[in-house]
Amino acid sequence: MNLIRISKQFLKLIIVLCISGLTITSYASNNDDITFDDRPLDDALILPDWFKLSFLELDADIKEAAEQNKKGLIIYFGQKFCPYCKAHLTKNWGQDDIVNYTQKNFDVIAINIKGQRPILDVDGKTYTEKTFSALKKTNFTPSTLFYNTKGKEVLLLRGYRPPYQFRAALEYVADEHYKKETFRNYMARAESALGFGKEELNKNDSFNPPPYLLDRSRIKAQLPLMVVFERKRCHACDVLHGGPFVRPEIETQLLQLEAIQLDIHSEQPVLTPEGKKLSVKKWAEQLNINYSPTIIFFDERGKEIIRIESVVWFYRLHNVLKYILTRAYKKYPTFQLWRQAKNMK
Repeated sequence: MNLIRISKQFLKLIIVLCISGLTITSYASNNDDITFDDRPLDDALILPDWFKLSFLELDADIKEAAEQNKKGLIIYFGQKFCPYCKAHLTKNWGQDDIVNYTQKNFDVIAINIKGQRPILDVDGKTYTEKTFSALKKTNFTPSTLFYNTKGKEVLLLRGYRPPYQFRAALEYVADEHYKKETFRNYMARAESALGFGKEELNKNDSFNPPPYLLDRSRIKAQLPLMVVFERKRCHACDVLHGGPFVRPEIETQLLQLEAIQLDIHSEQPVLTPEGKKLSVKKWAEQLNINYSPTIIFFDERGKEIIRIESVVWFYRLHNVLKYILTRAYKKYPTFQLWRQAKNMK
């Protein structure tokens, strides 16, 4: 790797990623961080005992964190039988360095997205855990919402992120990088340096070829649209294609919608669902994509329905596709409300 042109800030990020136990070599060979069985758990999860016990009055919790010279508050949105939550609790908050860094800089409060405890938000309004989770559009658990000591939301990660990304997220907020740049840009430099894998995007017969004329603003389309934003030398992209995308059940579902695959760094032109003429790179920037692969679904009129911007395996992807293909989003505005209506674990 050529480090000569890398800025001091970027070098610090590389060091942070290495401190977190993920050197460039180990990151490239460690499939355990993104590979696990994503079927619902048989036994309920037990949360770490170092999580803060809170009356769920967020403004008071944030002030208390500031008084302790911490950098903010993390709201952890989870579920008792969620395998992705288990992955986060074992692979992120199961590592001593990540736990120590979190405890030093943040208080962490857990919220059950199906719960009914009252939450007093920083805006003075009261919600239940369930309605607050829906308000924050935490379609996928675990989600982590970061507040700074001023009570401002500065980062929201929906879904499970592997340790190198979560450790970088903690650093991004604790060192107030959000004042200067987006998390997308912060991570982009690191991922380009840490990238490995294929030098081209994975091929899949389910994806439509270019030209990418996706405009749905003028004429209603017949099928929902799935756009998979990837990048070259992306291990998680390779795993997605070698795992869920080759399952017969998923392949059958993909044939029932319009699916395309885009390289987030490409200058290739695309006519977006809103009817805008952009390069793929510019569109990805406007969508603020900070994880590869990110899967975004649009309805027949070009409105975004839901996005998966985290690690995803068969069970979750299969259910998201059911949510899309049955048009359940027309009745249930969030994926979690649909799951709860179906009594899914």
